Amino acid sequence: MLAATSRPGEDPSPAGVPAPPGAVARIDYQGWHDALMLNNGVVEAVIVPAIGRVMQFRFAGQDDGPFWANPALLGQGLNPASQEWVNLGGDKAWPAPQDAWSRIAGRGWPPPSGFDGLPMEATRDGSAVILVSAVDAGFGVRVSRRIELAVDRPVMTITTRFEKVAGAALELGVWTITQARDPVAVYAILSGPPRPDPAYVRLSEALPANLKVEEGLIALTRDPRRDGKIGARGATLVWVGEREVLRIDSPLVPGARYPDQGSSVEVYTNADPLAYVELEVLGPLEKLAVGGCIERQTTYTLAHRTEKEPAAEVRKMLGH
Repeated sequence: MLAATSRPGEDPSPAGVPAPPGAVARIDYQGWHDALMLNNGVVEAVIVPAIGRVMQFRFAGQDDGPFWANPALLGQGLNPASQEWVNLGGDKAWPAPQDAWSRIAGRGWPPPSGFDGLPMEATRDGSAVILVSAVDAGFGVRVSRRIELAVDRPVMTITTRFEKVAGAALELGVWTITQARDPVAVYAILSGPPRPDPAYVRLSEALPANLKVEEGLIALTRDPRRDGKIGARGATLVWVGEREVLRIDSPLVPGARYPDQGSSVEVYTNADPLAYVELEVLGPLEKLAVGGCIERQTTYTLAHRTEKEPAAEVRKMLGH
């Protein structure tokens, strides 16, 4: 349930009623009957507290956007006891590094239920929505995510916070995963000290299709026959679709230690029949003891596609 923290008269619009810019509306989205929509007049963000995800980020008035939702699981909920991941789509946050999950949570997969397996409580703070999780039993961590839109710009910001409330101190990083529709191409923009060749870390047996590194950009596409994943040092990922471009930024901390052989950005491409990619940004690893917290801000920028070549579209978006 949304607990409005604003003044009386500013409560979210009833389900199905369009909300004015700056408002928070309750809507029925793809079978989730208590979804929330932020709208700034330029873009909209759709949040589903029942599954703890941001399920869409799109231009205002459109039916679809870059984020991917599993067509077989629309409207369904989560099962924390499941031994399989309930792959619903959207944007969520997990604890890094993944290779610590077995030791801390007692299982290496699916993700820890407090991060991705239980509903979240949603509250309103002005024109922002804050999602708050239950405390994960293994990690002793509570997750909060503040979702807000910029005024009059196609920009969404999500601030993810891990708060340690129980258990032994852990070394953790904030890991944000955005599942997006099958792209024309995905780009990782390299930054920080250059790596020795290759400029990426191989994180799967097979590599994504059409992988190449050129002038500070890693370009790739989805291979429909097999999964692939790479990591790199950077602060920006760009998804290029047929009509839209999605840029995701998360600051790179100089000198910090990152998981997965120093990866601050990662791209995963899924094989058929589920045609999606994952744009992943990772924060540095930090020691987290009871009473402490770590926080990461991720910025999502949406643009209309104007250039014929995907690389030209990316350079235009980067201001090159």
